[in-house]
Amino acid sequence: MKDTRRRGARLRLAVAGVATIAVLGPLVWLWQDSLMPAAYSVMDMGYADYGGGPSPSPPGHGTGSGHGPHLTTGAQGHSGHTATARSVTSLTAERGRTADVAVTLVARAQRFRLPTGRSVDGYTLNGTSPGPAIRATVGQLVEVRLVNESVPGGITLHWHGVDVPNAEDGVAGVTQDAVGAGRSHTYRFVVDQAGTFWYHSHQVSHEQVRRGLLGALVVAPARRPPAGTVDVVALLHLYDAARTVNGREGDVRVAARPGDRVRVRVINTENGETPAWVGGAPFRLVAVDGTDVNEPTPVRDTAVMVTAGGRADIEVTMPEDGSPVRVHIGGPGGLVLGSRSYDAPAAPRPAKKLDLLSYGAPKPIGFAVERADRRFAYDIGRRPGFLDGVPGVWWTVNGHMFPDVPMFVVAERDVVRMRVSNHSGESHPMHLHGHHAVVLSRNGVRATGSPWWMDSLEVGNGESYDVAFVADNPGVWMDHCHNLPHATEGLVAHLMYEGVSTPFTVGGPAANEPE
Repeated sequence: MKDTRRRGARLRLAVAGVATIAVLGPLVWLWQDSLMPAAYSVMDMGYADYGGGPSPSPPGHGTGSGHGPHLTTGAQGHSGHTATARSVTSLTAERGRTADVAVTLVARAQRFRLPTGRSVDGYTLNGTSPGPAIRATVGQLVEVRLVNESVPGGITLHWHGVDVPNAEDGVAGVTQDAVGAGRSHTYRFVVDQAGTFWYHSHQVSHEQVRRGLLGALVVAPARRPPAGTVDVVALLHLYDAARTVNGREGDVRVAARPGDRVRVRVINTENGETPAWVGGAPFRLVAVDGTDVNEPTPVRDTAVMVTAGGRADIEVTMPEDGSPVRVHIGGPGGLVLGSRSYDAPAAPRPAKKLDLLSYGAPKPIGFAVERADRRFAYDIGRRPGFLDGVPGVWWTVNGHMFPDVPMFVVAERDVVRMRVSNHSGESHPMHLHGHHAVVLSRNGVRATGSPWWMDSLEVGNGESYDVAFVADNPGVWMDHCHNLPHATEGLVAHLMYEGVSTPFTVGGPAANEPE
C-alpha cells in the first residue's frame, strides 16, 4: 500500500513537472528571444517591407538569426547593401559653404528657476530652458555647434520638421553617436522652407526633452513682412507638471497695436495633443507644421488641435478699438495681445474643432498619388509579450512587437502612399523624420480643403489616415510615435532608402539610446 502511494506521489510530481515545463517553457523562450543585444543596427531590425516595389535583396535575405527571427545578419542588411553603399555620414549640406547663421549651444545638467520662481531639476541650453530661439531666413545655411558640458548619458539635437540631410538629423544610434559630456558636435543644414519648427534631443528623448533640452527654430521668408506685422513664438512645455509658454507660467504679454496682424507660432513640445483657441477676435490658421495653408478663412469659437510635436501658426488681426485678445494654449493661460490694456478675460474652450481635412482651398500637390510606386501599411495595435525581457502589454506595428517591426524600403524619387491606422486603444502622434507628407483622406473621407502637409499627425484610436509623399531625401529615417514614452515602449519603425547604410548602432560604446 505504501509503495503504491509513493508511486502515485512520484507520478503526480512528474505530471506537475511536465505541466510546469509545458507552461513555463514557451514563456522562457519568449523572454529569451526578446532580449536585445548590447549593440545593434536599426538596419538589421525586423523585416524589409518593399511596399509592392522591387526588392533588391537576394531571395530569402533578411531572415537571419542576429536576434532570434528579428535581426538579420551579414554585411548587406535589408536591401542588399554592400560596402559601396552610401553612408548616412555622407549625406550632408554644402561642404565648404560659409554659415549664414552660426550658433553655439552649451548643454548642462543643472537646477534652474522659472520666472515664477519654481525650481526645476533638469537640463539647459546656454543656461536657459527652453533654449535660445534660433532664427534664420529661407535659403540660409545654419550651423549649430552643440557642446555637452555636463549632461550625463550624452545628447544630440534633432531638427523637428526641418527636412535636413540625413547626417544632420540628430538621432543617436542612427545618424550619429550621442555627444558625451566634455565633447561637441556641429550640425550644418540649409533651411529651404520658411516656417515654424523646433529642436530637441534625440538621445534618451523621453527624459531629456521633458527635462528641458529643447528650443524653437523659426525660418522667415525671404520677403520682409509688411509694416504692422507682429511675429511671436508660443512654445508650450510642462516642467514638473507646470504648464508654461516660452518657459513662463501664466500669461505672456505681447505688445500689438490696433490693426496689427499678429502671427502666433504655437509649438507643442508635449506628449499629447493640445487645443489652441482665441478669445476676443476671429483668427486664421495660416500654417501647419511649417507649411502655409492655402486661402485660410477667418473662424471664431473654434479650437485648433495641435499634435504633439506639431506646430500651428495662428494669425489674429487686432481689433481697431484697442481691446486685447487672448490666445489660449491648452488652458486658461497663453498669450495676451494688446497695447493699452492686457485685461483679456478667459474664453471657454470651444466645443467645435477646426477640421483640416476641409479647411482652406485646394490646389495641386505636385505629384500623382494615383501612380504610387510604393504602398505601405502602418497599423498600430497592442498585445501582451516581452520587450527586452520585460513583460507587459506593448505596442505593435502591423501585428509585430519591437524589434520585429517593418523597415519601409523606398528608392529615391518614389511616390509613396501609406495608410496609418490605429486600433491600439490610445491616440498616437506619428512623426516621420526628413519628409513632409500630405493627408489624402481620413477614415475613407477624402481631403477637400487646402493640401494638409504635415510631419506630425494625430491618429486617434479607431482612425485611419491615407498620406503620401515623394521620397526625395535619402537616408535612414525614424517613423515613430511622438508621445515619447510610447516610443520607448516599441512604437518605432524606420524608412530606409535603397543604397544607404549607417555605421552607427544603438547601444555600443556611445550608449546610444534614441528614445
